[in-house]
Amino acid sequence: MKMKKAEITANVVEELQEEAPVLPKTGDWKPKTDLGKKVFSGEVTDINEVLDKGQVILEQEIVDILVPNLENDLLLVGQAKGKFGGGKQRVFRQTQKKTKEGNKPKFAALAVVGNRNGIIGIGYGKSKETVPAREKAVRNAKVSIFKIRRGSGSWESRTLKPHSIPFAVEGKCGSVIVKLIPAPIGTGLKADHEIAKILAFAGIKDCWTQTFGQTRQKLNLLKATERALRKLMTTKLQQIHYERLSVEEKAFVTVPKEESE
Repeated sequence: MKMKKAEITANVVEELQEEAPVLPKTGDWKPKTDLGKKVFSGEVTDINEVLDKGQVILEQEIVDILVPNLENDLLLVGQAKGKFGGGKQRVFRQTQKKTKEGNKPKFAALAVVGNRNGIIGIGYGKSKETVPAREKAVRNAKVSIFKIRRGSGSWESRTLKPHSIPFAVEGKCGSVIVKLIPAPIGTGLKADHEIAKILAFAGIKDCWTQTFGQTRQKLNLLKATERALRKLMTTKLQQIHYERLSVEEKAFVTVPKEESE
């Protein structure tokens, strides 16, 4: 008896969820951009220098070399078929196109990368198959990384440790509005599961959130979160704010023990 397409897709997704994250491949890398050649030759060794100058990253191997401890994961943006719309959430969002030859499915994925210490990136990938969609999403997330400011902006606790964000920020995508609010130390991440995953990858440990609009649209919700995080660096601060809010702008990169040895 032949299995239905929906059952086959569900089985493929479950197998991919158990797979290990996408590992960097820099062995056969031949840089094509000026920045890639400088990184490959060792002229550029600090990711902070690249991001502070606003240089465009077009090759993911640049990030693999400069940020060796970067982690990646897929966000739940899709949903499996279920009765009355009660299907289980999936990492792949499936769409179909009706043609004369039949249904042509496509899979989309949203990936997040970060070093849990000030660097974060979100990327969207789409393909006719699940594995290429995942690889595209991770690659796009790596080339779109950015830094965030961390600090202690809550009036309830004044510490020198940058455990939260220095001030409240707001991001909007479509009808969805996401507001990030500083929280005292020990609060944790009071947010949607996928938003909390993004904040954790960025290195934020304590934060309150407020959401407005059609938050069921996961892509808009997560995109609004990304825009809110980007505002942490674009907002202008005075020197007194850096001291009062324990603002930390520099992203710290740690080399894995295997490489250091």
